Amino acid sequence: MQTLANFGDGGGPGPWILFFPVIWALVIGGGIALLRRTVWHGRRGGPGRRPTVGHDSPIAVLGRRFASGEIDEDEYWRRLSVLNEEFGHTSGAA
Repeated sequence: MQTLANFGDGGGPGPWILFFPVIWALVIGGGIALLRRTVWHGRRGGPGRRPTVGHDSPIAVLGRRFASGEIDEDEYWRRLSVLNEEFGHTSGAA
């Protein structure tokens, strides 16, 4: 009976046959990891990603009011902190 340990006498592929499934597992795992970090991660909004702010969202309206000079900086930050608490966003200061 030939075993993987008896490969020196030319009776089989030897332990190298185990190398190819490991290579395939690494290739498939690497492809899945690449997809998770690029394509699939962008669709889910994974950890650490802030949701995008729509043009008509209260935060966007507040930003436009601040940019146009309708409200001052103190008013902007005070209202933004209230909106962040209400909508669950972080202020982005890292």
